[in-house]
Amino acid sequence: MGRSVEVTVMAEHRREPRTQADLAVRISGRDASGNLFAQGAVASSISGSGALLSGVARKVRAGDLIAIEYQDRKARYRIVWVRDSESEQKTQAAVHKIESEECPWQSLVAPD
Repeated sequence: MGRSVEVTVMAEHRREPRTQADLAVRISGRDASGNLFAQGAVASSISGSGALLSGVARKVRAGDLIAIEYQDRKARYRIVWVRDSESEQKTQAAVHKIESEECPWQSLVAPD
């Protein structure tokens, strides 16, 4: 007999639209062990207040603060969630900008 499969679709509730991009950024901060690090990563699904980072080589945790630099502009972001990837993208992390900071890629996203 056939199996019944239940699928739940969750709508995204974002405050602002995302722009699909692959920006080469530099991230820095402290890893989960408390060690300073700096490395290159890719920011995608960007907005004026956040992004999805791919290629994070160090172990980081939700709640950690990191700095993201793009084209000589830098801002502080809080990590919202972290997902290990079994692909070449290493770890992915969603980040949200600290409110008082200016977005490094603001010119690339839709105005608020």
